Amino acid sequence: MNRFSRLQIRLHWLTLVLIAITYAAMEFRGWFPKGSTPYLLMKETHYNAGVFVWCLMIIRLILKHKYDDPAIIPTPPQWQRISAKLMHIMLYVSFLALPLLGILTMAYGGKSWYFLGLNIPAFFHSNGEIKAVIKTIHETLANVGYFLIAAHAGAVLFHHAIQKDNTLLRMMPEHKHLK
Repeated sequence: MNRFSRLQIRLHWLTLVLIAITYAAMEFRGWFPKGSTPYLLMKETHYNAGVFVWCLMIIRLILKHKYDDPAIIPTPPQWQRISAKLMHIMLYVSFLALPLLGILTMAYGGKSWYFLGLNIPAFFHSNGEIKAVIKTIHETLANVGYFLIAAHAGAVLFHHAIQKDNTLLRMMPEHKHLK
């Protein structure tokens, strides 16, 4: 069948879940008093999920170079193929950069953090000016990420419902009852 590898499909959907957890944890953090246990749990969840997103994006990038993308049938116009390539580049760059920017924000803030229960000490001297710039870039790129995700999902649904091609089906998990 004309689809991505099973591993690529699983990593794609796992990345989506972890990105959703990362965003949700940061958004829900504001519901709790600063310094409270739920607030701190949301922060740690945001940090941990973000690092896992970064790891998955690296693995996905390696796999993207190992396997050819399956063809879209029927073939979309050239402008759509170029748009899709640009969108994927923006998604990869964003979700590789965001965790690194988040870690740098904490590092330049002089803050240690926990990854899977292990204390990661601050590894730069505190610098409020650098921290503020990096934090602004991180938050701006995170907001752009909402748009990129929505545009990506919208394009896939457009291909599926309007153009009636196999764009969505190439990334859907196999179902035994559909064989």
